[in-house]
Amino acid sequence: MTLYSATITLILVMDPLGNIPLFLSTLNNVDPKRRQRIILRETFIAFILLTLFLFFGQYILEGMHISEPALQIAGGIILFLIAIRMIFPQNGQEDKSSFSGEPLIVPLAVPLIAGPSTMTMVMLLANQAPYDMFRWFIALTIAWFITTVILVFADFLRKILGERGLTAIERLMGMILTTMAVQMFLSGFEQFLHA
Repeated sequence: MTLYSATITLILVMDPLGNIPLFLSTLNNVDPKRRQRIILRETFIAFILLTLFLFFGQYILEGMHISEPALQIAGGIILFLIAIRMIFPQNGQEDKSSFSGEPLIVPLAVPLIAGPSTMTMVMLLANQAPYDMFRWFIALTIAWFITTVILVFADFLRKILGERGLTAIERLMGMILTTMAVQMFLSGFEQFLHA
């Protein structure tokens, strides 16, 4: 996987556009001046967690005796499920954002940004090419930066694009993610057959 494809995949998995409504409804009761600070704090916490999983996730996998093909197949299935949710969103999706007060770590940093799928993705990158950790760290940093910028300007983007525009972009991203998920699944299955 190249730096470009790793970055795009991480952005798609983090799903900043899809998270805009969830972030805004979670922070609905928070003073608008504090919203951006909270978003910056939460995205930074998510970045730290994902960096830890990038550099130390392979030791967790080794300790649990999980092979690379198994991780690739599982990652492909998880990405496929995320893509399906992006293309066909559920009506009850807003339920996870019904929190009162100022959130800390949950639900914004984890699981909306650094969810199981994003953690799996960074571990998969590290496991595929452990000698290329700097490239994966750069990909993670770029994806995190783009996600943070989009979420910091969430109010503005919702006004510009509207709910329909955000939904259309998220569904398009879901279509792209579907093909990447299938490719990841097939690569893992091919590795399993050759092993």
